Amino acid sequence: MQQPAIIMIDAIRRYRDQWQGEAATAAQFEAFLHTHANAFERSNTAGHFTGSCWLVSADGARVLLMHHRKLDRWLQPGGHADGDTDLARVALREAQEETGVAGLRVEGGIFDIDRHRIPARADEPEHWHYDVRYVVRAGTDERFTVNQESRALAWRPVIGVAADGSLDASLRRMARKWLANIP
Repeated sequence: MQQPAIIMIDAIRRYRDQWQGEAATAAQFEAFLHTHANAFERSNTAGHFTGSCWLVSADGARVLLMHHRKLDRWLQPGGHADGDTDLARVALREAQEETGVAGLRVEGGIFDIDRHRIPARADEPEHWHYDVRYVVRAGTDERFTVNQESRALAWRPVIGVAADGSLDASLRRMARKWLANIP
């Protein structure tokens, strides 16, 4: 097994130890790394790793969500690794590209993981995303720019995200984690 995969397995194991209720999901991530040499490549049609972020305001009270153009729902910024095995770097890059917010920084290790099915479209078959999520914090300038990947961006109170049943379950889970462990 290559060194980047070993580093990711170690990070996933630390995450599993912290969030023991998510051990089954962590095991799926680890098994995928063990069985797919190209786990960080979009060309792996079974699935691949992605990096995304819980993009919080400087004070930690709000989170920036994007209304995803293709999936037509509110989600956190993120995207494909495209061969980059440093998923924290991927999450930061995607946050910068998808929001235009200046002065972003990654804080800590893995904040959340989520395995979800992506529906088939055009020439792309249905596949799994193994999404590894990191906290990314904004600086004092919270201005954002909507790009072609989203219909809208909005700063939302974290407490409201946790309670909003219309949002994706993984967004609500991240909001609850954040509220329980605000650094």
